[in-house]
Amino acid sequence: MRKRNLLIFAIALLLLPMVLGIAAAQDEVTELTIWWAEWDPANFLQQVGNEYEEATGIAVNIVQEPWGSFYDRVLAEWSAQGDSYDMVVGDSQWIGQAVTEGHYIDMTEFLVGENIAETVTPATLTYYGEYPVGSGTYYSYPTEGDANGFAYRRDLFEDPDEMAAFEAEYGYPLAVPETWAQLRDIAEFFHRPDENFYGIGVYTQIDYDAITMGFENILFSYGADWSDGNFNVLGVVNSPEAVAALELYKELYGFAPPGTNNAFFAEMNDIFITGQAAMIMNYFAFFPALDNSEINPYRDVTGYFAMPAGPDGDRFAALGGQGISINSYISDARKEASYDFIRWFATTEVQARWAELGGYTSNIEVLESEAFLTQTPYNAAFAETMTFVKDFWNIPEFGPLLEATQRALHSYIVGDEGTAQEALDTLAFEKDEVLAEAGYLDE
Repeated sequence: MRKRNLLIFAIALLLLPMVLGIAAAQDEVTELTIWWAEWDPANFLQQVGNEYEEATGIAVNIVQEPWGSFYDRVLAEWSAQGDSYDMVVGDSQWIGQAVTEGHYIDMTEFLVGENIAETVTPATLTYYGEYPVGSGTYYSYPTEGDANGFAYRRDLFEDPDEMAAFEAEYGYPLAVPETWAQLRDIAEFFHRPDENFYGIGVYTQIDYDAITMGFENILFSYGADWSDGNFNVLGVVNSPEAVAALELYKELYGFAPPGTNNAFFAEMNDIFITGQAAMIMNYFAFFPALDNSEINPYRDVTGYFAMPAGPDGDRFAALGGQGISINSYISDARKEASYDFIRWFATTEVQARWAELGGYTSNIEVLESEAFLTQTPYNAAFAETMTFVKDFWNIPEFGPLLEATQRALHSYIVGDEGTAQEALDTLAFEKDEVLAEAGYLDE
C-alpha cells in the first residue's frame, strides 16, 4: 500500500508541470470585453482597442448597447453577478450603486499608486471615479469627458447691423455671453417667431435626465445646489437662488423654437442645422456633427462657447461622459489584464490618439496642448469646461431622485404648471422623503 502511494505521488510530480501549464493556459487572457452605450465614442474606443491588439496581441471587443437600454442591461448583469464583460464605461450617476453593491473593484491603489490620478483634471477624477465624494477612493478612470456647452451663429453675432441694434437696445456690445443674464438678453434679441427664427434651444426632454442636466448648468452657477453637505434638501433645492435659476431656465425655453417641448441632443442639433436658432445648448460629444459641412450648412460660421457665469461669478457646467470600471466578478487574471489595458490607455500618447480620433480626453497634458486646442473649433471651449464641471446625485438612490426632478422641472418649464417656488418646494419634499427613507438624514 505504501509503495502504491509513493507511485501515485511520483506520477503526480511528473504531471505537475503539465497541470500547471494547463492552468496557465486557462488563465491566459487573449481578449477583453468592454461594454458601452451605442454612439460614436464607442466606435472610437474600438479603434483604440484595435491598436492595443496590434501592440499586445490581446483583442479588445467593444460591445455597444442603445442608450435607452444600456443601464438595464448592465443592471441585469450586476444582478446575476455575471462576467460577460471585463470593463464597463458606465454613467457617473451609477457609481454609488455599483460601489455599494460590490459591482466595481476599488482602483485607488492602481490610480493613485501609479500616479495615473494626477494625469486627469481633478473634477473628472472626482465625478467619474470617486465614491463617496471626498473619500479619496476611486472606482473608475475618466474615459469620455463630456459636459454641456453652446454652439452659436458667428455670422449673426458678428453682423454689423445686428451688433448695432443689440447695443442700442441693451446698452452693451453683442458678443459671446460672459454671464447668464447676457445670454438671456441675446436669446431674447434673436427671438423672431414671425421670421421662424428663435433665440435659443435648451434641453426639455422628460426621459432619463435631459431637462435636469440642462437646468443644473444654471442652478449651480446661481450658487444653488441639489443639497448641502449633509444631504439636506429642504431650504436648499428650493432656495431663492434655485428659484431664480429655474425662472431663468423657463424664460429661456420661451425663446426656443416650437416643437422643442421634449428635446434633447438630436433636436438641439436639428434646430441649429435647419437655421431655426441663434444658439443651442448641447453636450460637446454631439458637436462633431456640426463641424461637418455635409450636415451643417452653417459649419463655417458656427462658433462654440463654454457655460457663462452666474450673478456672483460662479461658473459650472453639467457633467456628461463616463469613466471605465472593472467588473468585480471576473477572474484575477482578467482583472490584471484589464488593469494593463487601462494603464496603456491612460498614457499621454494614447490619450492624444484618443482625442485625435474624436474621443474627449480628461488628460491634463493633452487638454492643454496646442495640438488639442486647435484640432477642432470646439476643443478650446471643451478644455475650459472640463475644469468646472459638476454632477447630479451619484448615490444609489439617484434613480428616484432623478425621476422626481425630471417630473417637477418639466411640469413647470414646459407644462407651465404653478410657480418656480411651488415646483421646487414640491421637489424638495419628495427628495427629502427619499433621502430620509434611505437613512441619509437624521430624525
